[in-house]
Amino acid sequence: MISILTADFMVRALLAAFLTGLAAPAVGTFLVQRKLSLLGDGIGHITVTGVAIGILTGTSPTWTAILAAVAGAILIEAIRSTGRTSGDVALALLFYGGIAGGLVLVSQAGNGMYSMQQYLFGSITSLSDQDVWVSLGLAVVVLALVFGLLPQLFAVATDESYSRTLGLRTWLYNSMISVLAAVSVSLAMRTVGLLLVSALMIIPVATTQQFTRSFRATMITAMGVGAVSGLVGVAITAFIDAPPGATIVLVGLAGFSLTAPLGIVVQRRRKALMPFPDEGEHGLDPIQPPELAHATSDQHGHVHGPGCGHVAVEHGDHVDYLHDGQRHAAHGGHYDQH
Repeated sequence: MISILTADFMVRALLAAFLTGLAAPAVGTFLVQRKLSLLGDGIGHITVTGVAIGILTGTSPTWTAILAAVAGAILIEAIRSTGRTSGDVALALLFYGGIAGGLVLVSQAGNGMYSMQQYLFGSITSLSDQDVWVSLGLAVVVLALVFGLLPQLFAVATDESYSRTLGLRTWLYNSMISVLAAVSVSLAMRTVGLLLVSALMIIPVATTQQFTRSFRATMITAMGVGAVSGLVGVAITAFIDAPPGATIVLVGLAGFSLTAPLGIVVQRRRKALMPFPDEGEHGLDPIQPPELAHATSDQHGHVHGPGCGHVAVEHGDHVDYLHDGQRHAAHGGHYDQH
């Protein structure tokens, strides 16, 4: 029975699950930081329209889905930034308009609903070699942009108003986060399906933030959890008759449930070790527990200053610097980590 894991279709499925498991939580970390955990669902629903356009016109649904997802992500950010309606209302517009438009369009394509099911619920075991190469390309683009723009994206996702005072183009970077989410949704639609895509972006982050202390650590660990969940979920379906997408999500949820008690113990231990947190100094990283706000970086080998390459943040009577997903504040002969 082990030989089934080496079959061509299963190798392609495992590779796609691994790539999706890496890329989706990397973007999901920013969504959790921005308190937009449901953004992936909203984009997933509007991607239904993109898939329907591809099926109706006879073109590749993957590329029409990407175009629709990116357009929807930019639209929701434009609506949110104008202040004329709130972010949750814009998400609702995507939810209802996207799936309604998709269903109407696909109904005009004869038996298009059968093809649509592959994208709604995932069809990872039917991926071709070309599909895997497309997944690899999308994953590389997402991860390259995430790590290449990490300081700017972290600053904007953490405190948009403050980032604006620093001269950062907040609309541009907010739009970049939304576009990355759109590409991640398109990457994951054949893996877990559009109806479950947000789970793969959020569950690994929710699992790891119980233990991690910084934004970067949360992101990297969540990527590992997502990749393992994808591989284990696909491997399980090689031996039982179950949908791979739903199995991957259930594996992720099982991991969260199993680690939640340990997470509670870890957080209580941290409180016991640091019973007097420096209140008011932990506002820039919601993922980092407040009781760890005054952690120090005694082995910090980099000297911050003008032109050091890190984003400078004015903070009261001094300047902090965003470094490795943390805010470093000079304090005596060391740097405090917030």
